[in-house]
Amino acid sequence: MTQQSTIAERKREFSFTHEEFKKLTSLVYSLTGIVLGDHKKDMVYGRLARRLRELGMRSFSQYCDLLDSKRSDDETGFLVNAITTNLTKFYRESHHFESLAAHAQKVTRDRSRLSDKTFLVWSAGCSSGEEPYSIATYLLSKVPSLSSWNFKILATDLDTNMLNKGKAGVYKADAIQSIDEPFKSVISDHCNIRGDSLYIKEKVKNHIHFKQLNLLHQWPMKKKYDVIFCRNVLIYFDTQTKNNLVSRYTDMLRDGGMLCLGHSESLHEKPENLHLHGRTTYFKGEVSS
Repeated sequence: MTQQSTIAERKREFSFTHEEFKKLTSLVYSLTGIVLGDHKKDMVYGRLARRLRELGMRSFSQYCDLLDSKRSDDETGFLVNAITTNLTKFYRESHHFESLAAHAQKVTRDRSRLSDKTFLVWSAGCSSGEEPYSIATYLLSKVPSLSSWNFKILATDLDTNMLNKGKAGVYKADAIQSIDEPFKSVISDHCNIRGDSLYIKEKVKNHIHFKQLNLLHQWPMKKKYDVIFCRNVLIYFDTQTKNNLVSRYTDMLRDGGMLCLGHSESLHEKPENLHLHGRTTYFKGEVSS
């Protein structure tokens, strides 16, 4: 430990030993699979200090004792919500949306001759909802026939606070100021702006179902998906967990289905039937034009 970091720790409001840090990060790993290295100690302290104040505690030792007590089941939810990273914005990594629209156009064209007019999308790790709303608004704009289909988006996250924000569909109006065209016009057509707030229209919200889900637990979904978005989520897991998740995602895709990962999440190991088509965009099986 450097002299500078030692001085910083002395200035902290709460004592926070390395052993307490390791106990908390081990618990987070067992609950979520998220790996928090030693360089995340300041982040963990910052995320949990507010919780200690709310509980009237004076040290992380007291907090660890709470997590060891019979009341731990209630508190682990607060712990996970505090630690989970929630950085997102509308139409992040725009190249995925262009591929998404092309894929949806092909699927609707191929299935138009069939009775199966279902198009299912899963936004895994949806945070506060910007991703599923981006998916919904872009597809409704570029593939308008989907409005009459069974077009559903499952939006899941571990953090219940973020899910509640997503369900509300209310954001700051300036959240779309930095969006490039044509995305800005797309979101503008599917929201109302009143004062400093942006409200997603009900006709968009009706296509989305928000649900809490731990990706490491059993998945209750029975149907397979045409598209799965899991962006900037895998980076928090170790290699084995990451590989297992990608394999499970592949199993959950329909033949020809599309998997979108984050910009820094290239796969070194992947199922044989998952093929890369463009930046961090994969398809299950061979994809015809």
